Amino acid sequence: MTKILSVENIELYYDHIYALKGVSIDVDEGETVALIGANGAGKSSILRAITGLRPVKSGQILYEGQKLNGTSASEIVRRGISMVPEGRRAFPLMSVKDNLLMGAFTRTDKAEIEQTLENVLTRFPRLRERYHQQASTMSGGEQQMMVIGRALMARPKLLLLDEPSLGIAPKLVQDIARAIVAISRDEKVSILLVEQNSRMALSISNRAYALSTGSIALSGNSKDLMNDDRIKAAYLGGEI
Repeated sequence: MTKILSVENIELYYDHIYALKGVSIDVDEGETVALIGANGAGKSSILRAITGLRPVKSGQILYEGQKLNGTSASEIVRRGISMVPEGRRAFPLMSVKDNLLMGAFTRTDKAEIEQTLENVLTRFPRLRERYHQQASTMSGGEQQMMVIGRALMARPKLLLLDEPSLGIAPKLVQDIARAIVAISRDEKVSILLVEQNSRMALSISNRAYALSTGSIALSGNSKDLMNDDRIKAAYLGGEI
């Protein structure tokens, strides 16, 4: 398969403290890859490096075969990478409609933007019901649907999801998981998923990497890792 993303031996520091050391991962076209691990393991730092929000000290990041190092965050979005940040980061005083349209800020094709918007509302019917509602009045799960929809408004080829289940009711976590599977399947979008909910992440991904203190500890097929005793012991309290 063709690789859409290759992260090669990157190192990333916050001041003089390393967050990532010699990390290499890749994502194939149409694939969903999960990054699992404890808080502070470096999962979100990988996404910040990919999106240009945090420069790497060494190593390189390739997207569709082209080097991303040093590329601005806005240009990275234009090239086809969108991120759903941890904690949702909605615009709370704006309507659902305006939050979604913010995701299309790099686009000028008005007719196609309208079609993308309709596709998002079809995928997340609750957003249609709350279309003119202020974002801050919605539940955490509904806001998560909205910010995923906002990312899709950019028509990404690669979607980065940072802890999409965080702070969401269990029933809505299942809805979010199903939506991630459907987005990958229906829109042929490659997905890199950062998630502490290892059961969910492994159940909806093709492959996974387990991080520990800024390095890759284990990697492989998600189904195999689901039954790996090392994964159970290190990340799941001995049981999955």
